[in-house]
Amino acid sequence: MPIQGNIRNFSTTQLLNLINLARKTGTLTFFEGVRTGEKDAMGEEKMAPGKPRAKVSFNTGKLTYAALDNQDGNLISVLNKAGKLTDEQARIIRERAKNTADKALALLLMNANYVSQSDIVSSIQQHTLDVIYNLLTWAEGPFRFDDGIMPTNDRIQVPIDLENVIIEGSRRIREAEKLNEYLPNLDFALKFPENPKEKFKGIHLSVEEWRVVSFVNPKNSIRQIAKANNMSDIEIRRIVYGLEQAGLVELVKPPGMETTTRPGRPAAARAPQVQKNVVNKLIDKIKSI
Repeated sequence: MPIQGNIRNFSTTQLLNLINLARKTGTLTFFEGVRTGEKDAMGEEKMAPGKPRAKVSFNTGKLTYAALDNQDGNLISVLNKAGKLTDEQARIIRERAKNTADKALALLLMNANYVSQSDIVSSIQQHTLDVIYNLLTWAEGPFRFDDGIMPTNDRIQVPIDLENVIIEGSRRIREAEKLNEYLPNLDFALKFPENPKEKFKGIHLSVEEWRVVSFVNPKNSIRQIAKANNMSDIEIRRIVYGLEQAGLVELVKPPGMETTTRPGRPAAARAPQVQKNVVNKLIDKIKSI
């Protein structure tokens, strides 16, 4: 029987900790919350599971796979995002290797000397961690853990110990709160300051930072830039913050934007305090499986 609930009552960090301690094997799915208009025992509005937002899989308590529904998580995109494949290489490989499973594609890429096994492992591991750290910032929404359910065999799975993930994730939650306060609205756009060539002289940016810079235009919202570069909200906020603090870009209100919300003012919403009885019930349920 699946374990289910809402992360506003039982956080993702607590779920990871329980799965780690119980050495569980299975898949944790997060859903969009569909409000029912009804109240639960704690007076909170009930949410029915809607469209899946993310899936995270575990093998004997180790993190092995993570994917966001709105992100392209195939091997080509992961390697491209990690800077192991150029945009042109990624485009060509997509055209030539349509419908090729990730495991088979990995062998083709290694045999063709595009990437090494180490490149593939490190890129997948980083992608998986980026997804998890993004999930840890979510404040509410239904979840379900299905025991024994795993991704299809064509996906490459890299086992990751959860202890360090939980510690690092807690630090990033605090960072995410600050970034949300700095940039609560991703519908703002970016523009270059005066004399941008002078400001970029001697600047060393990462691959992802250069990709964001290439989309800087008052007509492009930050949300659109994130989608074009396959980035999560937390990733784009972090990059924009660094670029803005370095004086390389400026935040602007795009044409036609109706909201009056300005970056840096609203504070990030915090998840309600977890109810102890809910936590205890979920712990007992996991231990009984």
